[in-house]
Amino acid sequence: MAFLCVAGAAGAAEDVAVEAARRDGAIEVRAHARVEATFDIVWGTLTDYERLPAFIPGMRSSRVVARNGNAATVEQVGEARFLFFSFPIEVTVLSTARPPEAIDVRAVKGSFRRLEGGYRLRPLPGGVIELAWVGLLEPDFALPPLLGEVLMRSTIEDQFLGMVREIERREALRRGAPGPRPAQM
Repeated sequence: MAFLCVAGAAGAAEDVAVEAARRDGAIEVRAHARVEATFDIVWGTLTDYERLPAFIPGMRSSRVVARNGNAATVEQVGEARFLFFSFPIEVTVLSTARPPEAIDVRAVKGSFRRLEGGYRLRPLPGGVIELAWVGLLEPDFALPPLLGEVLMRSTIEDQFLGMVREIERREALRRGAPGPRPAQM
């Protein structure tokens, strides 16, 4: 299984990487970064469902439609983009928080035959948190070989970097320092 990988810097984040590969008819995407932020800032950003469109590229709306304990049902609308390709995305996900280390996500209806995965958090020495997102995505629209991996990797990379930048921005505000500016849509 060959992985496509991109690595880069997002503000103060270290070791940002996103990989994608075909697996069982779907595309497995893995993303990780190390961020210098408090757990509360990271967790609060990940679960700020209503504000996601303000900092997640390609997301036009995100609305909590139900809550049940640690689970939230969230409707999201946006698009996956790569070069001149664009695919609309409408999905309802069940997001289940398992503090302090995980948020599981799975599609319950919408543009994906299968969307399952989630965030994992791991504290490291020095006030650093390793943030990872691993997911298996199978959209309900046909993706040509190779382009599918590139499209999903590119979309997740943009979204993951948007999340990391927002975490950094919120942490900078908490510290009273200027942080990275929110991504412009």
